[in-house]
Amino acid sequence: MAQMESPETPKGENPDEMVSENHQLWSLSGESCPEGTIPIRRTTEQDVLRASSIQRFGRKIRRPIRRDSSSNGHEHAVGYVSGQEYYGAKASINVWAPRVANQYEFSLSQMWVISGSFGNDLNTIEAGWQVSPELYGDSYPRFFTYWTSDAYQATGCYNLLCSGFVQTNNRIAIGAAISPRSSYKGGQYDISLLVWKVNF
Repeated sequence: MAQMESPETPKGENPDEMVSENHQLWSLSGESCPEGTIPIRRTTEQDVLRASSIQRFGRKIRRPIRRDSSSNGHEHAVGYVSGQEYYGAKASINVWAPRVANQYEFSLSQMWVISGSFGNDLNTIEAGWQVSPELYGDSYPRFFTYWTSDAYQATGCYNLLCSGFVQTNNRIAIGAAISPRSSYKGGQYDISLLVWKVNF
């Protein structure tokens, strides 16, 4: 896939510092992508067969969105700001490899940028790490992105599995496993994420 020209980063941010350490398993062997290309995680037949249907492949299961932690079977904590105009967000997220009970359970830590209401006009950009045996077929924490422009009804999907998200970085593979991972009373490792609005 040809690489688009990267948009200008926000003032005070250095893109080379953001990717100064690469913690993805695919690149530890010395593999890299030539300038003008991007790394893409291969979609296998097994990846597609794990989905409930071809139409649902790479998409979230629609559930009501709530800001509290009382939704059925879905535990989460949320910190948020509202009431102003924001043009981006930055987060540093500690990476773990939590055990999940079965193929349909998952765990994640993400930055979630929301626009619109929690109705049909909800727009989101999501990025972070997730352990999802259903999506990836293993229990590695993997870097992911997700987007929707209609509250997960007809648009959006994970990573590069559908159109609507354009990757420009040739050193980070979306959907790739992250290593090393944090451990209890051991080393702590994190990823830094930056999402910002670009006017084309």
